[in-house]
Amino acid sequence: MSMHIRTKAAALASIGALALTGGTISQAAAHDANAAAPEAHLRLQPSSPALARCFPHAWAKVDVHLTTDAVGKDRFTIEAKGLRPKTDFTVFLLEQAGSPFGAAEYIGDFTTDAHGRGANRFDLIVEEAFAFNNVTHARTDLSSVGVWFADETDDDECLGVHSPVTGFDGDGAAGVQMLNSRAAKLP
Repeated sequence: MSMHIRTKAAALASIGALALTGGTISQAAAHDANAAAPEAHLRLQPSSPALARCFPHAWAKVDVHLTTDAVGKDRFTIEAKGLRPKTDFTVFLLEQAGSPFGAAEYIGDFTTDAHGRGANRFDLIVEEAFAFNNVTHARTDLSSVGVWFADETDDDECLGVHSPVTGFDGDGAAGVQMLNSRAAKLP
């Protein structure tokens, strides 16, 4: 049995014992499941050569504690550096890291500080994330990650005032994708 499976099995056994005894999952049990959980790690890079030239030190790391089976959700943490200061970014789980992106799930935002660093933590299901088309009955796994400029003008400094406006923000008007996971995939 691999370490990944043993860790998951031990966490599930603890949660299962609670359920059999009529107990509830305490914060301590959830913390233990997170501490012992297998993890996935990705490094995100600029999405285009033009963005890489404008932001030569831009990157982000994504760490995911895979605890869906143990506590019903995973912990997704993103830490980014070298980005445009004081700027909002949106984060998505994607079918495909680069364009065309296919199915996408908006999971949250982060804002960079005066030094171009930003971070956030999201609690959601990552390990089994998918999109389902009820008309075609097609299921699409979402195992890539992308980060967009939340405001459609925030990429103008790098790409010019006629840079594309995309729909990757709550108001339907975002800038281009800044970072993505390229060929690296979440489980």
